[in-house]
Amino acid sequence: MVRQEYYHDPGAPPANSLTPTAFAAVRDDAGCILLVRRMDTGNWELPGGRVELGESAEVAAEREVAEESGVIIRITDLLGVYSDPGHIMVYPATGEARQQFAVCFHARPVEGGPQPDHDETCEAAWVHPRQVPRMPMHPSMRRRVGDALSRSRPPRSRLRSGDRFG
Repeated sequence: MVRQEYYHDPGAPPANSLTPTAFAAVRDDAGCILLVRRMDTGNWELPGGRVELGESAEVAAEREVAEESGVIIRITDLLGVYSDPGHIMVYPATGEARQQFAVCFHARPVEGGPQPDHDETCEAAWVHPRQVPRMPMHPSMRRRVGDALSRSRPPRSRLRSGDRFG
């Protein structure tokens, strides 16, 4: 789906929807972070997307990461909630002007290797933190990735087997 993105732009149209999305900052044992490259903008970002009716944010993040990157994950912790009324995404085909509302989680890989879906993503890769500053990335996503990388070590699960976060 082609979209136009406005970030603190006074010319942005007013939002007419607020759709929850869920993303995951997946770190491997070497400290690399899983990123995907968007087909439409060429920007790199954390894998994630819309929370569907009937699913939790955690399940949505796990599903979206698997769909966009081919990596099966386990949520370990909450990274943060990102809600910015100055970040508007417009979908011309539907007329939707969506205000950003994203829940981001820390996660660990369980199985699979990075593979783009060739629908929304054209690349998927484990990225060393030193590479991140040189990668094209939307400012809102750069903040999320920066927050995820601010931990010196990847998070270990604080959940017991069978527990769900949230």
